[in-house]
Amino acid sequence: MPHARSTIAVGLALALAFAPLTPAFAASPAPIEAEHGMVVTTQHLATQAGVDVLKKGGNAVDAAVAVGYTLAVVWPEAGNIGGGGFMTIRTKDGKSTFIDFRERAPLASTKTMYLDDKGNPVKGASMDGYLAVGVPGSVAGFEYAREKYGTMARQDLMEPGIRLARDGFVLNQGDAASFRDGADWLKRDTAAAAIYLKPDGKPYGTGEKLAQPDLAASLEAISQQGPDAFYEGPIADAIVKASAAKGGILAKADFEQYKVRELKPVTCNYRGYDIISSPPPSSGGVIICEILNVLEGYPLSYLGWGSADTVHLMAEAMRYAYVDRNSALGDPDFVKNPVDHLLDKNYAAEIRANINPYRAGVSQDLMPRDLGEPRETTHFSIIDNDGNAVAVTYTLNGSFGTGAVAPGTGILLNNEMDDFTSKPGVPNQFGLVQGEANAIAPKKTPLSSMSPTIITKDGKPFMVIGSPGGSRIITITLEAILNVIDHGMDIQEAIDAPRIHHQWLPDAVYAEPHALSPDTGKILTGMGYKVQGDPNWPIWGYGAGILVGGKDLAQIQKGGGARYNGAIDSRAASGEALGY
Repeated sequence: MPHARSTIAVGLALALAFAPLTPAFAASPAPIEAEHGMVVTTQHLATQAGVDVLKKGGNAVDAAVAVGYTLAVVWPEAGNIGGGGFMTIRTKDGKSTFIDFRERAPLASTKTMYLDDKGNPVKGASMDGYLAVGVPGSVAGFEYAREKYGTMARQDLMEPGIRLARDGFVLNQGDAASFRDGADWLKRDTAAAAIYLKPDGKPYGTGEKLAQPDLAASLEAISQQGPDAFYEGPIADAIVKASAAKGGILAKADFEQYKVRELKPVTCNYRGYDIISSPPPSSGGVIICEILNVLEGYPLSYLGWGSADTVHLMAEAMRYAYVDRNSALGDPDFVKNPVDHLLDKNYAAEIRANINPYRAGVSQDLMPRDLGEPRETTHFSIIDNDGNAVAVTYTLNGSFGTGAVAPGTGILLNNEMDDFTSKPGVPNQFGLVQGEANAIAPKKTPLSSMSPTIITKDGKPFMVIGSPGGSRIITITLEAILNVIDHGMDIQEAIDAPRIHHQWLPDAVYAEPHALSPDTGKILTGMGYKVQGDPNWPIWGYGAGILVGGKDLAQIQKGGGARYNGAIDSRAASGEALGY
């Protein structure tokens, strides 16, 4: 047995009060500091729109609505009004809530709609074209949040997005790269190509201006008439008409019957920090908490960031949790989710008892009985002067969704139906092998990994965090939390640090470049792990976070740090953290 493997056995006998061992991440810039408010998004113009709202006296929810509509214009690969998402809110009085405005399956959808006559999935059917579109929820969600928790008029919050759509905005390098990567997908749809590609069929480049007059008109209608303009008026009619013409099943009743849900967030405690995150139909909060409960029994700070011991324990906790995610969770209106069991500290202890400290687990040994989302999503984090905190993750699913625009609307439509289980045991685009709990049904919401999360300490805001990343959203968000609490990184380092990921199946530890040293990789391979890079790199997901009271845990504990410390993932070329 290699001598290096003895450290887990030693570490488990030690107290958890060791000082964090902080690796150096020289490439990370310093977090952005502010005293009154902070907005962190994947696109700088959206960030500015949110900060402007805060400066005018709006609260964090107001800013979130402004950011959401602006991202629909300036970050169309994921920002949207043709998709849906989740919003976690913690108000200044300490109350928390969760708004589900995720897409829903159309009324005409069926459990087997993506299978051929032999019962096998039809390649691309759940991703490409109008048959892949779920009923959008973003417009309803933003208005619900604004009416119940915001303070400003809808017209004021939508003005930045309308102006940027009407007058256009100049693309920076990150924006241009996004359109370049999506050009082949967008050119397949005549209406989308007319908006996002130049007359010669090439994508817009750095320094060029993109205007979207049809989208501006749609946004203006929503601004003046509210959600009815989207769900009951000409916008819905145009989408339904295009769907019918191109093999989809969307009906006007799907739009008219769409309802936002307000749910109780998932909560747990990790080393004295209270985690507030997304409940089903998201798996994010449940699985983050399940993993944290398992890891709480180990001295990660002592074992060290990036060590073979730490990676081994993280991978095994992820392996067990993703089995539960993929087999047990679904829309709470359709299935009974065993949330209390999965969050039970005793259940975490049972998992720890089954983890061999010296060997990798085997995913096939955990096969459930009932088994036969990359940058396409975006996240933003906001906190205001009063301490109201908002975390929002919303999505079109695939990059630019279906790549389809109903003529005259300017609205890119999602391909969210791929998040359902088309057939138990068959992986979706993120490689997730899911079960019956997430089967397709009319008006059902597909299971998600989106994890907008707020963390408090002693009843006060501590951290706002989240990320896009498909099935990696959970582990990206988790690792940012661990990097701050266990490894002493500042918020920028915590988000920038290279990541690892295990999702049960495929049975492999995926690692970003520099996440594992050669020695660590060799030890893990010797333990039985399949360690590999990932074709989705370099963009697993763009984390966006805020730390309250200092740039890192040490500064917070000493006092004297900036009130708000914001960080956007350095991988996000167009993103910005900005406060005032």
